[in-house]
Amino acid sequence: MAVLDGTHLSTTLVDTVSDVLALTADCAAVGVDMPLAIPDAGVRASETAVRTFLGPARSSLFPTPVRDAVYAPSWEEACVIARARTGKAISKQSWFLTAYIRAWEDAAPDPNRVVEVHPESSFRALAPTVTFTSKKRARGVAQRIAALSAVVGTVDLLDSVRSLADGPAMDDVLDAVAAAWSARRWLTGEATVFGDGSVDAGGRPDRIVV
Repeated sequence: MAVLDGTHLSTTLVDTVSDVLALTADCAAVGVDMPLAIPDAGVRASETAVRTFLGPARSSLFPTPVRDAVYAPSWEEACVIARARTGKAISKQSWFLTAYIRAWEDAAPDPNRVVEVHPESSFRALAPTVTFTSKKRARGVAQRIAALSAVVGTVDLLDSVRSLADGPAMDDVLDAVAAAWSARRWLTGEATVFGDGSVDAGGRPDRIVV
């Protein structure tokens, strides 16, 4: 998790949704890289719009499973439901996210303060002329650090990483900083908002903020 206060950056390792909400209780805006609205069928309008924005990098946005698949007791059953509703099964990677999707829905944070973000979209908004390579490779890491230099000093960024307990990968830390940047843009009214204004069955807006 990353917190941006002006140009000051702090990073913290967190494990649960409740930890995130507790540690950001004093933050005016919070960006979450996790689906906060769950579709009943089909694909969310926000995801369709973000994929268009991403172009060749559209695969970096995993489709949110439909609600019944999110709450299915097993991956196999989730795949059966997803095929019936969308024509496609869900990947194991998407299935592993469903516990977090459920946890965020259970937490029901204020949607005006806690917003869904997508870090890869944030990086492209930060540096629209850059053709980003994989965030798992050295060049991709360097590209993202360079993009974030417009937000926080590189030395401060690396100092913050050094202060972390050993565990998170570098790309996860950079994603967290990008998420914080998008949350700040939401707060100041500068963000690009993807979505059609609809809400899901739980009343959560289908919205991705960049």
